[in-house]
Amino acid sequence: MRIAVLIKQVPDSDEIKMDPDKGTMIREGSGNIVNPLDLNALQAALDVKKKCGADISVISMGPKQADIALREALALGADNAYLVSDRFFAGADSWATALALAVTIIKTGPYDIILAGEKATDGETGQVGPEIAAMLDIPCATYVSFMDIDDMFVTVKRTVEDGIETQRLYLPALITVLSDINDPAMPTLSGKKRARRSDISVISAADIDLSSEEVGLAGSPTRVVKIEHPKITRHTEFYCGKDIEHGIEHVMIVLKELAIL
Repeated sequence: MRIAVLIKQVPDSDEIKMDPDKGTMIREGSGNIVNPLDLNALQAALDVKKKCGADISVISMGPKQADIALREALALGADNAYLVSDRFFAGADSWATALALAVTIIKTGPYDIILAGEKATDGETGQVGPEIAAMLDIPCATYVSFMDIDDMFVTVKRTVEDGIETQRLYLPALITVLSDINDPAMPTLSGKKRARRSDISVISAADIDLSSEEVGLAGSPTRVVKIEHPKITRHTEFYCGKDIEHGIEHVMIVLKELAIL
């Protein structure tokens, strides 16, 4: 069985900065981590490998520094790593990102199952996985909290608003997972040594026969046209000493007006 796991290197949430002119994220100079939900996807693949054997390839799209995330995945037990990296990919929206990854999956595959996190912390769209499935014309299940694979099918449980849905999908299929599905393991010392020695294949736009008009900002049908930072303003009143009772009465009035009391 061959499994592809899509991972993304994202900035630490406290260090995100935006370019107000381009509407894109500034990634240079910020601390980076592997998107947490992608680690759950990788662990799901490792669980399948342990149960019935599998070859796991991790694929990431990003700048050259994203190879750190791929080496972390190799240290955890992945077998192969591919970095989709080209200056033409810069500024890609979810559609342009999905296109580059879908073509890479075709080039490096075929795969029996493709796994990804439910969403990335730097975008929160949850669109890339389903878009890739649509481009590859394969079944897709999202919000997956349980997964079991046999020869021809994958059975999943989806955590949705109304409860739990059970689905059975033909392979190949694409699955996006929630954190509930498992607890990611920590890399071993031997895994880290192996990852440091491993080669990471870098794939450019030319390698997957995509023109500069199809990827990056040029190939993105959506645009961030304006960025605004929320402004929090408060009108405060302080009561102390003999005014405490008056303050309590005022608070009670406000709470009643807000239908809290």
